[in-house]
Amino acid sequence: MLSRQKILIVDDDNNIAELISLYLTKECYDTMIVNDGEEALSAFDTYSPSLILLDLMLPGIDGYQVCREIRSKSNVPIIMLSAKGEIFDKVLGLELGADDYIMKPFDSKELVARVKAVLRRYQTPQKEDTSQKVEVKLVEFPDLSVNLSNYSVYYNSKPVEMPPKELELLYFLASSPNQVFTREQLLDHIWGYEYVGDTRTVDVHVKRIREKINESPYWNLSTVWGIGYKFEVNE
Repeated sequence: MLSRQKILIVDDDNNIAELISLYLTKECYDTMIVNDGEEALSAFDTYSPSLILLDLMLPGIDGYQVCREIRSKSNVPIIMLSAKGEIFDKVLGLELGADDYIMKPFDSKELVARVKAVLRRYQTPQKEDTSQKVEVKLVEFPDLSVNLSNYSVYYNSKPVEMPPKELELLYFLASSPNQVFTREQLLDHIWGYEYVGDTRTVDVHVKRIREKINESPYWNLSTVWGIGYKFEVNE
């Protein structure tokens, strides 16, 4: 029997936290509630959650710092919750490593859908019947290998840790070398039409990819000013 996925809910408003827990419990998730940043960091180590729902405005250590500290040691998916609607707050959250951002007040169905969508991206691909031919989704260039089948990236023969969305974005661009994609096209292909987000989401993820893999003499993740991005390959 498969164990239930665990959701750590971090919110100083216990009424909201209990309501979120109720929604998720009905969907057969296991939940744990904590009410401040220090508790969240402690619970992360002991509870080992599958996903974290993290409020930004917490007493003591705020949600941004909690996200920063967790990201320094883990790629566990994080969805930020906030009553703040400024683009700056969303971009800052994504830059710190959050996978999604939900505004309060939120619809219960949207919250559950976002949780399911993020968890799907982090699930290890299931093993297929060995009697069937398995298509390996792999792109390779000098110094770089991106494998979407097992979600691995190798740069200069060394493994690089990337959350699923970063890896999927890199794979998509590298699969069509020298082709220019707009930010809107990338949002649609990688995040899906149902994603309620800003095109800066793409910029943030490209920035994080560039921090992990530098350009080489053979290829480069290039900005096409005023349009979007392309994976440029030198002939």
